[in-house]
Amino acid sequence: MQGLHLYLGNKNYSSWSLRPWIAMREKGIEFTEEVIPFDFGRGNPSFQTFSPSMKVPVLRHGDLTVWDSLAILEYVAELYPQKGFWPTEAKDRAMARAVSAEMHSGFAALRAACPMNMRRTPAHKDIDEDVRKDIARILNIWRQCLGQSGGPFLFGSFTIADAMFAPVISRFDVYQLTRDPMAAEYGAAVKATQAWQEWEAAAREEPWNVPESDE
Repeated sequence: MQGLHLYLGNKNYSSWSLRPWIAMREKGIEFTEEVIPFDFGRGNPSFQTFSPSMKVPVLRHGDLTVWDSLAILEYVAELYPQKGFWPTEAKDRAMARAVSAEMHSGFAALRAACPMNMRRTPAHKDIDEDVRKDIARILNIWRQCLGQSGGPFLFGSFTIADAMFAPVISRFDVYQLTRDPMAAEYGAAVKATQAWQEWEAAAREEPWNVPESDE
């Protein structure tokens, strides 16, 4: 099997890059990575050399290019069905796919108001009603999934669903968006993984700054 190569944006800011990376690392998938820094205002013209959408992340596998976070995760899950990227039970898989898809397509208010910035000094940020609604919905998803699975992850073991919500854990922390003990406990479980710690350490060492996300 030819090797997997993952193109990423800045680890400090790129929430979409984090998603496939943390799942693949947590599941022990071998891949090479290449960080291509970007600026939200200008983008990066070099993205056109590997990304049909001019966005990251992008997975290259031989002559195949996959350029969407969730599509990348689905593809790798098919390559390695034994790794448990999705839950074993059909009903759990359906639920995991539903919440992952909702995360993929929704929560625009939270994304816009609170961009991922792992280096940000944790401090409260004023938010509007649309962001509060997004937070409430996410907490309800987590509460339902953890209540059914018993934790520590949304479906018991780490799955794609946890990878899709991983950037939210960072947002909740650095913008101090919730004091819900359930969210704190779940967040702590994800942050305790070796994959999270490796990503966060790299993010903190990056030299690049995106002013739009440093407020």
